[in-house]
Amino acid sequence: MKLRCLLLIWLLLTIIYGCTSVKSWERGTLAKPQMAQEPTPLQSVIRAHIYSSREAAGTAGAAQGGGCGCY
Repeated sequence: MKLRCLLLIWLLLTIIYGCTSVKSWERGTLAKPQMAQEPTPLQSVIRAHIYSSREAAGTAGAAQGGGCGCY
């Protein structure tokens, strides 16, 4: 029980230590396109459109067609 409590405290401290604010000189590095969650947002939109138009079931996409890929 004591070991579990110590591990929990250690885990919480490491999580809190990892939360920090970004310095002003580090923001340029984080603003690069390579650091984006989706490096090519336009390509992701196109893939989502193609996937949703070829699926027979309705998805969150705007275009919905038959399962054959027809528009």
